[in-house]
Amino acid sequence: MQVDYLTYINILKMTNYEILRKPIQPNEIEWRVQSAKGGKTTIVPYITSRAVMNRFDEAFGPEGWKDEYREWKGKGVMCTLSVIGQLNEWISKEDGADDTAIESTKGGISDALKRAAVKWGMARDLYDYPLVQIEGEMRFVPREIRGRLDQMTTMINDGQFTQQYVLIKKQGYWQRLVITMTRERQCLGMQSRLI
Repeated sequence: MQVDYLTYINILKMTNYEILRKPIQPNEIEWRVQSAKGGKTTIVPYITSRAVMNRFDEAFGPEGWKDEYREWKGKGVMCTLSVIGQLNEWISKEDGADDTAIESTKGGISDALKRAAVKWGMARDLYDYPLVQIEGEMRFVPREIRGRLDQMTTMINDGQFTQQYVLIKKQGYWQRLVITMTRERQCLGMQSRLI
């Protein structure tokens, strides 16, 4: 069967974008503390800059994409993330981030790259993750719970985890919390279940 060049390129590029948009895997995620108050620590997932580079390499090859940076508003970085399009032209999307508190320039560059990758469709699924809290107030995510977070990520990717709230208890197990704070939340029918 012979396929014309444009059809071949369209199929190839569609596959490339599907690679970017496939669910984020546990080894591509880091977790960070968003807030710690009221006896609980809220943690959120984010992709690593290495995960972005690996995904774009997988989708387009090392020569099929590029990233460029410029100063943004005097306190941050703008990243232009480009891929080679169907007609060998560069197609770009960009986003910016402020310099970070730790390693300010490097952190700003990394955050800008990750934000630009989201515009290409990568890691958008992280916005649908449940609210995850750890019992106790902490500055860092404990290493001991990493395996449980990886398990949750795998279950989310497999469509086996639909809970909107997760409380990780200090006793070493996960529990989906029965929420009794408000009538509205009680009506959601959240049930307690060990994972």
